[in-house]
Amino acid sequence: MTAPLAQATLVIGVDLGGTKTAAGVVDSTGVVLMSETIPTLNRAGGEAILDATSALIAGLVERAADAGHNVSGVGVGSAGVIDAASGTVVSATDAILGWAGTALAAGLSARLGLRVRAVNDVHSHALGEAWLGAAAGSSSSLMVAFGTGVGGSFVLDGTPVLGHRFVGGHVGHFASPYATFNGVPLACVCGSAGHVEAIASGPAIHESYLRLGGSALDAADTRGVFALAEPDSNADAATASTLAAAQAVELGAAAAGQAVGGLINILDPETVVVSGGLADAGDLWWKPMEIALRRELLSPLLSVPVVRATLGNSAAIVGAAKLVLQ
Repeated sequence: MTAPLAQATLVIGVDLGGTKTAAGVVDSTGVVLMSETIPTLNRAGGEAILDATSALIAGLVERAADAGHNVSGVGVGSAGVIDAASGTVVSATDAILGWAGTALAAGLSARLGLRVRAVNDVHSHALGEAWLGAAAGSSSSLMVAFGTGVGGSFVLDGTPVLGHRFVGGHVGHFASPYATFNGVPLACVCGSAGHVEAIASGPAIHESYLRLGGSALDAADTRGVFALAEPDSNADAATASTLAAAQAVELGAAAAGQAVGGLINILDPETVVVSGGLADAGDLWWKPMEIALRRELLSPLLSVPVVRATLGNSAAIVGAAKLVLQ
C-alpha cells in the first residue's frame, strides 16, 4: 500500500492598496498558484473593506479546496501604518477613508477562521523582493519605491525592520535640498514641507513641470511629462514644455538618487532595490537617479549593487505570504 502524498503548504498573500486589492494562493516556494483582484472600497470605510477582502480570500480558499489543498493562513500587506503585533491600522491617508483604527488582522481572522498577519504594503513588497526577487540571497537589502508616493523598507536576515512604533520605512519624509522652489520648501502630503516625496514622487514631477513653465495642455500628468522629456519627442526646436519636462524629470531623479545614496550610507545594505512606476520608466529617469546616488556614497560603498525590482505586481503578494510561511 502506497503512502498518501503529503499536502502542500499553501497560504494566501494579499496586497491591499488604495485603489485595488490583489490576493493570491502561494505555495511554500513562493509560486503564486492562482490570484484575483478587486477594486478597494476606499470610500466605504474599514468594515466594508474587511467584508470585501474576506470575500476575495474566501473565494480563493474555495478554489484551492477544489484543487485538493488547504489554506493555513493569510498574510496582508496594507496601505497605512500597520501595527504588526496586533494587526491594527495605526494611521492612514485619505486614500482610504476610515481605514485608521481598523482591526485588520483580527477582523479578517474573525470572518475567515484563519490566522492572519499584517504589515505595511511596502514592507511586504520588500520582503517579496528579498525572498525571491532582485535581492534574493542577500543578508540585507534596502528597497525604495518611487511612484505615487515614496516608501521603503530595510530587510535584515529575511525580516523587515518595522521600527518601535511600526513607522519604519517612511523614507519619503526626510529633508531634501532639492525640495524647494524660489527658496521656499515645497509642501509635502504629510503636512510638513521640504521632504523627498515633495520633489521625487510621480505627482511631484508633474508639479515641478508646471512650476518650471510647462503647460498642462501639453502634459496632463506624469506620464505626459515623461513623453515630452524623451529626446526623440522633440521635433525641430525645443518648446517651453519640452524643456520643463526634461528639467522636471532630471530634478526628480536626482532627488531620488541623493536620498537613496544617503540611506545607503546609513544602513550599508548588501543589495539595493529600486522599485515603483518611476523605476520602470526607463533610462530617462534611471540614469540620472543612479548618477546622483553614486555621487552621494562613501568610498567603501561605491560598488554596492543597485538593481531594479524584478517581481512586479506579485512582489507584495509573495512577501505577504512569506509573513505566515515563516
